[in-house]
Amino acid sequence: MLKFANLTLRSLTLLFLMLNGVSSPAAADEPRPNFIIIFADDQGYNDLGCFGSEKIKTPNIDQLAAEGRKFTSFYVPCSVCSPSRAALLTGCYPKRVGMEKHVLFPKSNYGLNPSEHTIANHLKELGYSTACIGKWHLGHLPELLPRQQGFDSYYGIPYSNDMNHPDNKNKPKISSDERWTNQASAVTHWNTPLVGNEEIIELPVDQRTITRRYTDKAVEFITANKDKPFFLYLPHSMPHIPLYVPEDVYDPDPKNAYTCVIEHIDAEVGRLAQTVRDLGLADNTYIIYTSDNGPWLQFGSHGGSAGPLRSGKGTTFEGGQRVPCVMWAPGRIPAGTSTNAFSSTLDLLPTIASLTKSKLPANKIDGKDISATLTSDRSPRNDMLFYSARGELQGIREGDWKLLEITKVNRKNKTSQTTSYLFNLADDIGEQNNLFTQYPERAGRMRIQMQRLDAEITENARSVWRKTE
Repeated sequence: MLKFANLTLRSLTLLFLMLNGVSSPAAADEPRPNFIIIFADDQGYNDLGCFGSEKIKTPNIDQLAAEGRKFTSFYVPCSVCSPSRAALLTGCYPKRVGMEKHVLFPKSNYGLNPSEHTIANHLKELGYSTACIGKWHLGHLPELLPRQQGFDSYYGIPYSNDMNHPDNKNKPKISSDERWTNQASAVTHWNTPLVGNEEIIELPVDQRTITRRYTDKAVEFITANKDKPFFLYLPHSMPHIPLYVPEDVYDPDPKNAYTCVIEHIDAEVGRLAQTVRDLGLADNTYIIYTSDNGPWLQFGSHGGSAGPLRSGKGTTFEGGQRVPCVMWAPGRIPAGTSTNAFSSTLDLLPTIASLTKSKLPANKIDGKDISATLTSDRSPRNDMLFYSARGELQGIREGDWKLLEITKVNRKNKTSQTTSYLFNLADDIGEQNNLFTQYPERAGRMRIQMQRLDAEITENARSVWRKTE
């Protein structure tokens, strides 16, 4: 009788643990999954075959989508580089971590505070090997580079590939077409550095081969860490201008420059994914492919396409902040599926914490755990704020509704004009039908909520790290 009672008690205990989301001892012994986040730069919503491009061929990323899941309502919280990257790594709106004021430059004396808890910090504390390979753009000073932010190693360009060491001066005054037809301009017209850990190891970096070299380093890292859990953050420098590719994939027609670059990135993604398969890691690895913001439309054939979405980089319209996203994890994410569930790069940190059955620190973040969204159309995210490229509050999305209030300032005559927009994204993904005057009460409620959420962020905003000398 005592033996039976003990068994019953044990069974009830295990049931209690399972119902409360606590893994059993057997589950705790399961290997923790690997994570690879590939973050393209300035790639538009329409710039993948699986997202509707009829010109750009991306068979390798399309294969990840065919074996995984497309997220068609996936957002970044800002439409320019530095704020977007800060948000992905911390799960916070850029304003909450002091990184909302546009992008960093080679003379910037501040960056993401190393006291912030990043994805890399989180996984390193769990025993993961961590590497950042690619564009950083969260502070180029030694105190701010990836090894101070939870990464074991760093290899890449510390800011945008159109910025020059040490003060961003002496940049070439030639057109995008001229740069493309003269691929040697990668080393003759630019003085962009390549950094290894905290040291400049190549100046100028040969941008013709940088995408391929990032993949080489990534393959080395994965191979070296195949027997332990790892996190690879691979933020590509391209397709941010200037555009360059290796000679063996070069198309001399400048009208095909952007296409050529994306197809080269796709080939390198394929090489990386095949490494994961060949090493027998596919069943325990998540690969996430997305972009830091929408396309830089002003560069024409050297910029991308937002497809059905309005506008692009630097704006709070959908083309600026809704980005393509593919997630792949065989056996964990259902193959060949797509979801329009509302989600964001803000959500990656808490989701990774959930997938590793680990707790986040007490610091306030804005991300939501979307682990259920990997297999369903359910999402805990119902709203999201929209800030301009310089950190001004401009809008909110609630469910299918989106409110934007954009103020344009005429510095010449010191006047300003605010235009209000209200869109139903379920019916109008292209934001062409302004419903603001038809639903003033809804707009008013959304404005109040937008201001309330922003007030909380403003009150609790944390400081960047700043050099004081």
